Amino acid sequence: MKVAVEWDGEVAFTGATESGHKVAMDGPSEHGGRNRGPRPTELVLVGLGGCTSFDVVHVLRKGRADVHGCTVRIEAERAEEDPKVFTRIHVHFVVSGRDLKEATVERAIRLSADKYCSVSIMLAKTADISHSFEIVDVE
Repeated sequence: MKVAVEWDGEVAFTGATESGHKVAMDGPSEHGGRNRGPRPTELVLVGLGGCTSFDVVHVLRKGRADVHGCTVRIEAERAEEDPKVFTRIHVHFVVSGRDLKEATVERAIRLSADKYCSVSIMLAKTADISHSFEIVDVE
């Protein structure tokens, strides 16, 4: 996997991925940022959400669950001192579908956290990661 990050001036950068996508990033206003993009650490959490959501939906579909949607909300805390690594992360899933079983959703989340989601496993080296979920039944 390869990416490139180019400085756009002040504290703004553009990241380009090997798959052909670009993302603008900007620093906080106290360091000269002008809010032209997310902070790099925000993108780490977005990456976590995307990685674990992919896994959960994939595991549920593979088990023939009738899943219709998956939203992840993440809250995180960082260390006070540099390097300000993530120290606590809570990942809350809202999974919708027909007749989804709690045990099935819980298993999919656990498999993602413990086996499949490389982002989660990397972040767990510095952060205490917790999970919760709710199921929304779709008629």
